[in-house]
Formats: sequence, structure tokens, C-alpha cells
Amino acid sequence: MSQQPVFSDALLSSSLKTIGQKVLAGERITPEECLELYEHAEVDFLGMLANHIKTKRHGNKIYFNRNFHIEPTNVCVFSCAFCAYSRLYKNREEGWELSEEQMMHIVKSYDDKKVTEVHIVGGVHPKLNIEFFANLMKKMKAHRPSLHIKGYTAVELDYMFRKAKMTNKEGLEYLRAAGLESLPGGGAEIFDEEIREKICADKVDSKGWLDIHKTAHELGMHSNATMLYGHVEKFSHRIDHMNRLRTLQDETNGFNCFIPLKFRNENNDMSDVTESSVIDDIKTYTIARIFMDNFPHVKAYWPMLGREKAQLMVNYGVDDLDGTIDDSTKIYSMAGSEEQSPSMTTDEIVDLIHQTENTAVERDTLYNELEVFEIA
Repeated sequence: MSQQPVFSDALLSSSLKTIGQKVLAGERITPEECLELYEHAEVDFLGMLANHIKTKRHGNKIYFNRNFHIEPTNVCVFSCAFCAYSRLYKNREEGWELSEEQMMHIVKSYDDKKVTEVHIVGGVHPKLNIEFFANLMKKMKAHRPSLHIKGYTAVELDYMFRKAKMTNKEGLEYLRAAGLESLPGGGAEIFDEEIREKICADKVDSKGWLDIHKTAHELGMHSNATMLYGHVEKFSHRIDHMNRLRTLQDETNGFNCFIPLKFRNENNDMSDVTESSVIDDIKTYTIARIFMDNFPHVKAYWPMLGREKAQLMVNYGVDDLDGTIDDSTKIYSMAGSEEQSPSMTTDEIVDLIHQTENTAVERDTLYNELEVFEIA
């Protein structure tokens, strides 16, 4: 059992004291109270509350999985201002497009490794349609039936379904029959429509993103959710974003985890925007853990944040560090992440967790525990 935190009344305003008492009592805070935390709470106070929630739910366990990424293409019909990764279709000679054979070669290269998940995301290429990905997944499943396929952001899916003249339900049922088992959380960015118009105006809107995930949940598929923070949005926009996700989770209970993603400003059209500070990073993760009370897990995605900062967030409410990412995923390194070659062995990620004096737990995609690595 975790010990109930104690905070000094003398250091807190009456409103922060009230919010703290609600959190310790397991009560939901409002968006207005969330804004109070963003604007007035110190990170020590936030960390205490977030860690209380994390410890109450998960003890001293920090989760990871053995996974690898496949990025079919960085050629994309969309032009998001924050993206350093994609190359517009008209300039596709600057990008890459993997064939089915090349992607199956990647899958087969892990035949002798204990990976449990393949994560498939990339640009939105007009020639890589729903039939192409369905055939690819069928071959993956035929080759390695136990490999969990988590794939395609709502941005990719929306384009595939519209091009195929399918509803979200029809498209998801079609892909699920081919082997798709869960959805990643990318493409959410910030749901506020005015901010979205500035940073990603031409791709699926907030309503479309939420509807795809809602439909997946109704079909029995789980998914994750992300939020891109630290660019032109305000605290109120972050809270609105989290509140829309929290509301949908109340309805479907289909989200596994919430993943704040730090905006990186290299090699994109928003390079003039200063990146968030470590203090803002900590506030974002702690407040996410406090506000997203119906999300089982909060993840620090280390390829985006950097392994040292992700390790730091374990002290601030985070219970998941994603996976070994045994490849050279480029989506975040091209935007300036500290992780230019984001790959960790199982021993390395276990050691990273043990350095925080927590127990490392290997999980599968749906958070079933596979192996526990106690501190020696």
C-alpha cells in the first residue's frame, strides 16, 4: 500500500489545497481546476499528486514492451507545419517508399528475437491504399501469427477509408479481418479547431480522429491517444484536448494509455517556435496523470523526449516507457530529438528503469504482464 502524501497548508493556496484533497480522495478534477494546476502549482506538488496516483494503480512497476517499427513511407499528401519527417508527394524523390517485400524482410529479420509487437505508421501516400496494407498484414500474420499488429494513425486511416469509399466501421472491419489489432495514438496533435487550422489544416479534423477511435473501441479494438504540446497552443487548448479524450474514454473505455508528445522544432515550418522547457514537460506529464483519471497508463515516449528526460518522468507520474524500438525510426530524430538512432536493447531499457529504483515489467500491447525484472 502506498503511503498517503502529506502537503503543507502553509505553502498552498486554498484552491490548490482543495484540488490536492480531491486528487488524494480519488475524485475527478474539473477543467477549471486543471488550469489552476497549470498556472499556479509547483512541480513538487504536482509530482507528489501524480506519483500518488501512479503508485496506487501500479505500485513500483514501470512497463515496456519488445517492439519494432515499420515506416512504409515518408511521402505524404499532407503538409503539417510541425512535421520534419514527411516529403510531399510532388517532391517524393526526397523520400522513401518501402515495398511489400522490403517490409516483410524487416519482419523476418526479427524471427529469432522475442518481439511481441510491430508498430506501423508513416506518411499518407496516395498509392499505398487499403488493399495494399491489408495484403501486407495478411502476410505478416501468416509468417508470425503471434505478432501483434498496431498500425496506422487516424490520419492514415481516414485517407484510406475515404479513398476506398468506406465508412470508418467498414474500413476498420476490413483491416481487422486482415490482421490489424490495435491503433496507435498519432495524428491527434491538438484538437482545438483554430490551432489545428494553423498547424495541420489539411488532414483529418478532431471530430474525425475521435470518431475513428470510438469506432475502433466499439469493434473491440484498443488504441492509444497522443497530444502534441509545446508549440503555439495555450494551456487551455491542452486541457480541452485532454477533456475530449477523457469524455470519450468515459463512453468506450478503449484507450490503453495517454502519450504527451513534445514538439521538436528542427527542419520544419515552425522552427521559429521555442521548444518547451523541462519544467513545462514535467507539468504536462504530471497534470496528464492527474486529469486523465480514466486512462490506465501515461507513457513517456523516449524516442521523442530523449531517454534521460523520459527516465526523469518516471518520478512524475509516468508508468510506461514504450519499447525497445529496435530500428532506426526517423519520425522524431528528423525533428531534432536527442535520440538520433532510437534503439534500446531489453537490457538497456530494464537498466534505465532500475536506475529509478522501480521494477521493470515487460508487457504486451494490451498490458498483460509477460516478465518481471526485479532490481538485483
